[in-house]
Amino acid sequence: MTVFERIKEVSKTRGMSLLQLNDKAGLKKNVIYSWKTKQPSAEKLKAVSEVLGVSTDYLLGKTDNPSVTTKPKEVDIEDENVIMTYEGKPIPPEDLEIMKRFLNGGTGNDKK
Repeated sequence: MTVFERIKEVSKTRGMSLLQLNDKAGLKKNVIYSWKTKQPSAEKLKAVSEVLGVSTDYLLGKTDNPSVTTKPKEVDIEDENVIMTYEGKPIPPEDLEIMKRFLNGGTGNDKK
């Protein structure tokens, strides 16, 4: 399987078109499609792998394990533009407030 075919397969399982993936990775128009006939640069392949949540080695066919072994993504619990999830479901705002109080040294049962 080629790099292009792997990218196409993974993006499909993620519910994303190659055009959407191309945009989310910050690439110029139709860059991913050009990989049908040429190898991607390491920098561009890394951008695509980060959007897809797989390792570059997986996209290159060096491993069948798609796991990314880089450091975990860090987010600020105060960032309202980030949707926090648990078991694939968004955490309700009320529960996030309880979590914030707990992390700040409260018990989570404190009243405001």
